[in-house]
Amino acid sequence: MRGLSPHRRESIDFDPAVLPDLPYEINDIKVEYHPHSERPSTIHHFSEFSRDRPSEAQIPRNNSPWEPFRTRLDFEIAEIALEAALTKEQTNRLLDLVHRSASGTDTFTLQSHDKIRSLWEMASQHYTPFQKDVVSVEHRDETHKFEMHYRPLWDWALDLLQDSCLAYHFVFDAQRLSKFNGKQFVRFIDEPWTADAFWNAQSQLPPDAKPLAFILYADKNKLSSFGTAKGYPIIARIANLPVHIRNGNTALGGGRVVGWLPIVAEDQQHTRKKSFVDLKNAVWHKSFYQLLHSIELHSKTGYWFECGDQIQHHLWPLILILSGDYEEQCVMVLIRGLKGKLPCPICLVPRDEQSANRVFALCMSCNSQHVLHTARAKRTEKEREEDLKAHSLRNVENVFWKIFLADVHHALSVDCLHMNHEGLWEDHLWKDFLFWISNLGREAAVKLDANFDALPRWPNLTHFKAVVSVNFNDGSFHEDISKLVLFTAQDILCDSQSKLGYLLLRCIRYYIELDIYASLEVHTEEMIAAGRATLDMFSELMDTNFKDVAPQILRYDHWLLTSTSMRTELNELNDYVRRTTHDPETNEPLDIKPDPVAHVHLGSKQGQHSFSDIARAHGSDRAFTDFRTKLNGFLNVFLPQNGIPLPDGPGRVLRLQAEDQITEFRFLRVNYKSMVDWHMHQDLLRCSPTFYGSPRFDCVIVKTAGKPFIACLVYLFGCSIGDADLHLAIIHPYDVGIGVHRRRDVDLGLWRVRAKPRSSSEIISVRSIIQGAALAKDPETDGDYFVMHTVDTDMFLHVKSLQV
Repeated sequence: MRGLSPHRRESIDFDPAVLPDLPYEINDIKVEYHPHSERPSTIHHFSEFSRDRPSEAQIPRNNSPWEPFRTRLDFEIAEIALEAALTKEQTNRLLDLVHRSASGTDTFTLQSHDKIRSLWEMASQHYTPFQKDVVSVEHRDETHKFEMHYRPLWDWALDLLQDSCLAYHFVFDAQRLSKFNGKQFVRFIDEPWTADAFWNAQSQLPPDAKPLAFILYADKNKLSSFGTAKGYPIIARIANLPVHIRNGNTALGGGRVVGWLPIVAEDQQHTRKKSFVDLKNAVWHKSFYQLLHSIELHSKTGYWFECGDQIQHHLWPLILILSGDYEEQCVMVLIRGLKGKLPCPICLVPRDEQSANRVFALCMSCNSQHVLHTARAKRTEKEREEDLKAHSLRNVENVFWKIFLADVHHALSVDCLHMNHEGLWEDHLWKDFLFWISNLGREAAVKLDANFDALPRWPNLTHFKAVVSVNFNDGSFHEDISKLVLFTAQDILCDSQSKLGYLLLRCIRYYIELDIYASLEVHTEEMIAAGRATLDMFSELMDTNFKDVAPQILRYDHWLLTSTSMRTELNELNDYVRRTTHDPETNEPLDIKPDPVAHVHLGSKQGQHSFSDIARAHGSDRAFTDFRTKLNGFLNVFLPQNGIPLPDGPGRVLRLQAEDQITEFRFLRVNYKSMVDWHMHQDLLRCSPTFYGSPRFDCVIVKTAGKPFIACLVYLFGCSIGDADLHLAIIHPYDVGIGVHRRRDVDLGLWRVRAKPRSSSEIISVRSIIQGAALAKDPETDGDYFVMHTVDTDMFLHVKSLQV
């Protein structure tokens, strides 16, 4: 059943016979392995391509993963106390409540916070613990000592490698992936081992060596739970693990704190002096070396290790990615920052040419080493300083020079949160934007807040009632504001009202697009080229115009790692038990029939209503005019098209009567394939007059034989015709031709849609809905809306494809 509106032509599926001479099908995936792997290239049909690794056994690894806690209930209560970071008093109160209210067959034995602490200490011996070293650095003939807390990086990595559950997820050989588009294979990058840096690194290793790639992130933060105290954590990930594991914050194998850098206290007598700045940089690098010391030798010789899958690998540690904001990157590469002659940590662009949109030579660690060693050979301090200043370098040894294949400049990676959302956006574009809003007066500010409040609510997107006079300290809030600002300011910062404000809005348009391209989970050659073109446009427009804090946190983090591992094994045990009572594929209870609709699912059933009842309830809504007549017409076309017999026989027209009933629903789940990573995603859509006290009628993209169109959900319902259960919807199409696009829409990259008269509602099968869409009302033109293409990366690419 295709599920298309009979008022629109059926879609035509792609016929492979159109390309008779090509041995491939559209969307075939080609995997090219690194030559050292000695594996031939493979071609996979898209539907068969998967990164999932087979599980070695269906039996759980541990039938009592809660040990050394006496019982499972003991562990789960202690787990809650740990995750909630309860104080000693709170934990004891929790235990008292459990003992007062516990019932059932399980036994609860914990008595105090001290007992829980001792059990966590016992359980956490399974993983590499933190250790503390003292780092000594000379400054002005005085030795300064600092504490460095860290897990030896190599030992931490071996903990993960020997885990039998994670072992099957590690990928050690570089790959190049490409997707057939009907004419040629187009390369795409979706994991670190599919990028050039991983491939090039493996090419420099012995043929039997396997790269073990680390991603390291450092950032100095204020600790909300410790007053004004600051922390300086180092977080590590292993790039050989897939993204859903690597970027998980709770799963074993996700990002983990592996170090806690010391913070040099400011000395008003020496602050900002060159020697004191050099001291802080020297402390950073000497301390960081404590973390890297365990991989220094192995980065030059490799290390044979039997992983959790009982396979031995010749592992070769390397630092693939170093992430941080600009300040951190300057420390990592030991340059002098914005005031230096060469302020970029990656390329050699002079300070006064930063706005030039052209390619400059890349920085290289070997050159930096040569400059430092040459400068240190000079006779006087003045000569040494002149040499180093000319190259914007500091008189400090870089710790990353000790690690083989670690060119620190090439390993640096943009961190969207700090570089974009809390950097370029929050510190610059947003402040400039607010300036131009305030320049227009209070009325403009009030209107901007009202426009933000009028936007529809959308999953994973913050709804703001006001933004102008509110201080947002969370970078995620600023990210969401940037996604919405074009739709809320396009009728305020007009070219006629504020030429510079309008120019800024155009710059913001390209900033948003650039941020979205940088955030894509999968990068194709075409998307990389499009992102670079957007960067060119953006550049062109911009040119125009409290005590022992560390041990407390690190002990908690180590226990949290232990808890995560135990929870993973406990989930395995739960899954094993669940398989005996649930369908292994659908996870539905065996006595419940699985949902026959794979693409869409209706929910929030409201009961049955007759057509006469519906006419009375919705008599004032022109979308329901002639509803029964429209439904009769729809079904008499739709049923034969989809091989469903008419109830009164062929040629006998179906005529529903006023007393016939249908079932109303107010929830729609749509499963769709993302244009970004080609995985299945979900939209949870509402069609309700009272959703949490307010009406909510979401919009959707509807499939047709030609170009898909935007529509608003009006009414979701199901009806039974003979043996067929149909899931249908009344929609209000937003597909009136726009004609010549307004200059403002083109400048700001907005896609305007226009609603048909409400009486032009249509009936469709919900299976013709591709996915949901968020729309912003244009305050200037009644019935006009903007498709909010910035809400996520998939919608951004979808709108781009529809605009072609």
